[in-house]
Amino acid sequence: MPPDLDSRQASSSVSQDGRSSARARAASRVALALGLAVGVFLGVLAFGFVGWTMLSHSSGRAVLSRMWSAVTGRTLSIDVSQPTVVDRIQRLQRLETVVYTMDKIVTGAKENSVLPDFLAGDRLLMMVHGEVVAGIDFSSLKPGDVKVSGKEVRLHLPSAQVFSTRIDSGKTRVYSRQTGLLVPTDPNLETQVRQEAERQLYGAALADGILRTAQQNATSTISSLLQGLGFEKIEFE
Repeated sequence: MPPDLDSRQASSSVSQDGRSSARARAASRVALALGLAVGVFLGVLAFGFVGWTMLSHSSGRAVLSRMWSAVTGRTLSIDVSQPTVVDRIQRLQRLETVVYTMDKIVTGAKENSVLPDFLAGDRLLMMVHGEVVAGIDFSSLKPGDVKVSGKEVRLHLPSAQVFSTRIDSGKTRVYSRQTGLLVPTDPNLETQVRQEAERQLYGAALADGILRTAQQNATSTISSLLQGLGFEKIEFE
């Protein structure tokens, strides 16, 4: 075989070997990059899982304290003294904890002691939609109602009360009105029926235990607030 042909074949072989080596190095770099990306992704997942586990098994205050200490080298402290606890609860002011709604048919009538209703009567039938709102007014909480001892706290909450009773005019309508032939329509009858509806709504809400429910819901709300402050034992008087 001629020398120049051998030389070209050798050169071609070296060139192919170089390209193969370059491809191998490129593939190695791609594999390394993918490995790093997968490692970072798995690390983020692991960190998130550990963080979620800590939050689900520890109080928020303890977790924040450890994180703050790890980052800054200083301990994060939350003031849970008795005056601070009283202030935090008082900030809730009038805490509405339950809303009682009701649809009711209420009647009102004006009658004449002598003449029959079709001549001198005035009767109104109203479909009423109303609501009663109840809760606790924490502005009346006194310092003596809260006792703090370490991570334990004992509270005496104010009694639940009804904040408001109202008729929803947008969902309330006069179902029927019958006025006698000899008398004009009484303009005050509808107002009187609405007032009676409010009284009945208020009575029905009390009978159904709205105050008891309001007290229970307020207790749950305060318990969550105090747990967030780091208290481990919470008692209500």
